Amino acid sequence: MTVLLEMKERLKLIYSKSEVFLIPLMKFLMAFITFNTLNGELGYMTKIDDLRIVLIAALACSFLPVGAIILIAALFSLMHMYALSMEVALVGLCMYLIMYLLFFRFSPKDSLVVVLTPLLCTMKIPYVIPIAVGLLCGPSSAVSVGCGVGVFYLLQTVIDSAPNIRTMGEEDALAKVRMMIDSILANKTMLVIIAAFAVTVLIVYLIRRMPVDYSWTIAMAAGALANVAILLVGDLIYEVNLSVGNVLLGSLLAVVIAKVIEFFRFCVDYGRTERVQFEDDEYYYYVKAVPKMAVTMSTKTVKRINSQRERESAPENRGGAPRQGERPAGRTMNTGRPAAGRNGTPSAGRTQPRNAQRRGGRNVIAADTAEADFSGESENGYEEWQ
Repeated sequence: MTVLLEMKERLKLIYSKSEVFLIPLMKFLMAFITFNTLNGELGYMTKIDDLRIVLIAALACSFLPVGAIILIAALFSLMHMYALSMEVALVGLCMYLIMYLLFFRFSPKDSLVVVLTPLLCTMKIPYVIPIAVGLLCGPSSAVSVGCGVGVFYLLQTVIDSAPNIRTMGEEDALAKVRMMIDSILANKTMLVIIAAFAVTVLIVYLIRRMPVDYSWTIAMAAGALANVAILLVGDLIYEVNLSVGNVLLGSLLAVVIAKVIEFFRFCVDYGRTERVQFEDDEYYYYVKAVPKMAVTMSTKTVKRINSQRERESAPENRGGAPRQGERPAGRTMNTGRPAAGRNGTPSAGRTQPRNAQRRGGRNVIAADTAEADFSGESENGYEEWQ
């Protein structure tokens, strides 16, 4: 468990440092997958079924709010519907307006839910959505889940009705509209799934808010069971032909993903629960405090200490650099006036001997004769005369 907690802290640290780059990248990937899926499922307008257009639109969404993905995805789908039939596009536009009013009235901050729900329905794993939304969002988010399911089945209705619509002429415009509306309203599978997901969101939300131990785990299990029960009952009553195996496996996968979400969002230690009671002038307070699981990340510091012998045997010392106690070869530095010759005039290119009398200036002589004895030698191997 400690290893997992350390991994969690490291991931949080990486995310906090790279948040500026990670959020646009995730928006770009989500938008790209959404637009590419729409083109693959519909594909009636070949002009926008182009990878370059999808990349440009996804890149624009990476710098915009998540709601921009919904808007551009709706435009993509309406353009495909218009290429199929103008009447189909009109019905789709009316459906989008109704969903828009419901969505922005109850849950305007759940744009991500509206985007992910049709995608997961296309991937045949929609049962993750109601449990995850119940854990992370509020009860009004059930409207967002319902809108996402409605968008998915609207597109499925368009795909299923496309062969019949293509055989109709322009004089059958009213028949096209009636066929689309009847297909949407008579879709019992959509109604059963919307009801099951809405009830699941409410159950998960209410249970995970209860002040009991392991409330999140109980909420996951109860939500998964309620979802399966409602879907199976709806299948028996309305004969929607749901696959029982897919429902069970999808619900089990939803619980696993919900446990991962719990680990990153609500990781607490019920073994160290504390109950506190205190009062003021007006109330008595009974507080239950459950500490979060946290661990300090271990850091490794490597400190290298070189001994005197290692420093002396280093390659830079063996290559001719002066060691302590040695004189470098052939180096003479005159820091003052030149040494005087016999006639008192400066002699160019000559240095004073060691026991000669100096007239002003300062001479520093460096030599590489280790066997010589210099009593006035400094620490860096130079002999300095004053």
